[in-house]
Amino acid sequence: MFDWAHELSCAVTVCNAEGVVLYQNQKSKATFADDGDFTGKNLKDCHTLKSWNSILRLMQDGEPNTYTIEKNGVKKLIHQTPWYKEGLIAGLVELSIVLPAELPHYIR
Repeated sequence: MFDWAHELSCAVTVCNAEGVVLYQNQKSKATFADDGDFTGKNLKDCHTLKSWNSILRLMQDGEPNTYTIEKNGVKKLIHQTPWYKEGLIAGLVELSIVLPAELPHYIR
């Protein structure tokens, strides 16, 4: 089901509507290597209450959440968005993309 994402250059993490991680691609597993493989684990157990409530809100409202972070000098774009099955929210997908130091911006 997720073959296309396995070797993608950004981290892909997918959970179901209860917050249980269904899939992590290679980059996601490498990103969280110190914490172990999250597949089969609930996101509630590795997030603060505030973050967990945000995850629940995203899955309830169906709205995406996009922001940037910087950690150890590496800037990333985080995009979290619900995924759907038969028109109903089935969980959440998170893409974590490393941003270059100089990021072009185009107006088209």
